[in-house]
Amino acid sequence: MPVTIVQFSSPSPASGRPSRREGDLGTLTLVVFTLLLTYFLGWIISLNASNELELATSEQQNQSAYDRMARTGHILAKTVTAEELSRPLAIVDGAGWLGGSIRGWNVLCLAAAGGRHSALYHAAGANVTVLDISDGMLELDRRVSQELKFNVRLIHGSMLDMPMLRDAEFDLVIQPVSTCYVPDVARVFAEVSRVLKPNGLYISQHKQPINLQASLKTQNGKYVIETELGMAAFPAKADEPSPLREPSTREFAHSLESILGGICKSGMVIEDIQEPNHANQDASIDTMGHRSRFVPPYLRIKARKKGGSPTAVSGLILP
Repeated sequence: MPVTIVQFSSPSPASGRPSRREGDLGTLTLVVFTLLLTYFLGWIISLNASNELELATSEQQNQSAYDRMARTGHILAKTVTAEELSRPLAIVDGAGWLGGSIRGWNVLCLAAAGGRHSALYHAAGANVTVLDISDGMLELDRRVSQELKFNVRLIHGSMLDMPMLRDAEFDLVIQPVSTCYVPDVARVFAEVSRVLKPNGLYISQHKQPINLQASLKTQNGKYVIETELGMAAFPAKADEPSPLREPSTREFAHSLESILGGICKSGMVIEDIQEPNHANQDASIDTMGHRSRFVPPYLRIKARKKGGSPTAVSGLILP
């Protein structure tokens, strides 16, 4: 029986031309790659736009909340007292982290408007700058500075972006509880590190992750975890205000890694940590004193920017 042999061969090197089948396959591959790349880039752009929208929405909400607190005399909008001014360093530095004197220091009070911090640090001998997102809280600083006749630089702005402040401008940046108001703390720490002088100090207080994750009230006699890390915490009910949630604000439950690790990665070294004790053994259930027995509310951190490049080796040092 005759046998027919069919032989398929690639184009000879002399011709150098691909077959039609190979050309079609190459075109298809290019089309698929282009579609996937377009989808991926679109997803990245959409994600960034979503993050920026969340950031803008959060900042606007928190700005309005603090403006309202300034108008209504909230406890966080109480201005400095004469008794506090008589011992300013003892008030701002109960832990003894500032070395006994800050006279002549350039100090940034970050997200710390309200007519109290600026006056205390000025009374302790510092040159004070206040940056805050709330015009209402900054107005309290302006009034106090006029009443007490001292100079202070007041800036309306975001802790996430401070282009009006120079690199290595400050000996000390202090920041009371406020990182919970932004979804991305890494940007805050990068800006703090940038404006600090080499070996400058960053003294900050933060809401513990568990504080923003746990319920404000007990459920069947227990406080329960109800918020995922990185997500916005449940606000206090309008008819049940809580000292653990500022009214009408949007707060994010940042992980310890994002807070502690973020500070280190920005070019600072953590030298000390405290957990301020607000527990009260005699407090009634569902109060701050009772809840603090099980859920420590705050974390206070002393960090120092390393000398030289802010991108040098980071670390954690505990005495």
